[in-house]
Amino acid sequence: MSGVTLSPTQTGSDAPAEPPPRLGRVPLRALEWAGVAVLVLIAVVGFFVYPTWPNYDSIYSIVWGRELLEGTTMSFEAYRAPTQHPLSNVVGAFVALFGEGGDRIWTAICLATFVWLVAGLYTLGKEIFTPLVGFVAALLILTRFDFPFYAVRGYIDPAYLALVIWAAVLEVRKPRRGVPVLLLLVLAGLLRPEAWLLGGLYWLYLLPKATWRLRIVGAVLVWTAPFIWAMTDFLVTGNPLYSHTATSELADELGRNKGIGAVPEATWNYLGKLAKFPVVVGGIAGAAAAIVLFPTRLKMPAALFGAGLFTFAMVGLGGLSVIDRYLLVPSLMLMLLAAVAIAGWTMLTPGTWLRRGWMAVSLVLVVFGVAFTADRVNVNRLENELVFRGEWRTALREILDDPAVQAGVSCGPVFVPNHKLVPDVRWDLDLPADQVIARTDPDAPPPERGVAILIHGRSAIFNQLLVNRRDRPGTNLPPEGFERVAVSRYYAAYVGC
Repeated sequence: MSGVTLSPTQTGSDAPAEPPPRLGRVPLRALEWAGVAVLVLIAVVGFFVYPTWPNYDSIYSIVWGRELLEGTTMSFEAYRAPTQHPLSNVVGAFVALFGEGGDRIWTAICLATFVWLVAGLYTLGKEIFTPLVGFVAALLILTRFDFPFYAVRGYIDPAYLALVIWAAVLEVRKPRRGVPVLLLLVLAGLLRPEAWLLGGLYWLYLLPKATWRLRIVGAVLVWTAPFIWAMTDFLVTGNPLYSHTATSELADELGRNKGIGAVPEATWNYLGKLAKFPVVVGGIAGAAAAIVLFPTRLKMPAALFGAGLFTFAMVGLGGLSVIDRYLLVPSLMLMLLAAVAIAGWTMLTPGTWLRRGWMAVSLVLVVFGVAFTADRVNVNRLENELVFRGEWRTALREILDDPAVQAGVSCGPVFVPNHKLVPDVRWDLDLPADQVIARTDPDAPPPERGVAILIHGRSAIFNQLLVNRRDRPGTNLPPEGFERVAVSRYYAAYVGC
């Protein structure tokens, strides 16, 4: 094709080229470290300006970590307890060592893993394509607010994604690297079982050219995460498949089990929700351009995207919760390919007609994306959400620290309207599972003595009370014979002794 030539650093094979050592007068490495420093500064400022705490699943990990430290049986079988994640429990044990401030340390770790994820996506884009493609991909993930919000709310997903992306970076830098890649996938597999598939596929990829030693070591590593997961379940519950069966049952109870038939529509909807429509369009355009001009560069993004879609389909088939978080890896690959659509012209020889035309089209795509985002992003809503994430936990701790409530705890268990506040109350009061009771639990005893926590305030009601339409009404009313002893912004405490 006349005028369609790769730039000097991209000629010959379209295997990843060495990035230019300098951009203008500034070394590329200096710019990269400056970018990381800015991200760290923003994360630190946000950590203190908008203090938040771990979400439901993560606070349970800290509670289980404390139980692990104390040598007691971890309460995996508690009412509506989330799926346990072995590595998450270990980190929970670490932060539990710091006492009351451990939950905030958890959030700090999640923010750090998000910075690591952004750096990893940039590096993957740089290694496969060019530094500008990597920079655009990093910018896209920073402006897809679901992703930083996962970190702010203490989800383990940024850590899982960072491990997967850095495993991909290691493989791109040195194809068939083997053990280092598998080790990162083992850690990822102790956070999310989707990484088991990635590890297995990678081992099969290594198999034809691997030594017998690598084949054996690789097979052991592939089975390490599922073995540890199953053994943890067995030692705690007696059922090595407990995580799968309990997750499936909980998905059905909460109405999240949509089945395999819901997967195609959910895939499109969730990818649009996570990556946003302009990025989906840009990802399709970037993939098409890469197929025509540098197809072998698509191997890693295509492998991760395909494995992510396959895993999502298996989630639906297995009766688990069909939720957007199972499509995080494919959505990252869409961002990377959208970055190719925007900045892929940097791989073409300067002055060619295709490079100039591509630059013009990418400018149109950027304008469309900015306009689309500006028309739909509600900054006030985002700020209100961040503020609420900090205020509700402070309001709950204010109630639980009240002397009258502390006295009431000695009279009996703490009753909460549903499962949402159970792990937070357990963490703050250091109580075992049978001393914090969700009133929606059909096996729960009626409140006769102890403390009843009620929820009020619009934000708290929508976020923590109206979470399941199947819950019976009346669980947020004062029990008979209990008297109100304390009130905070979002909660009231009633005691019966």
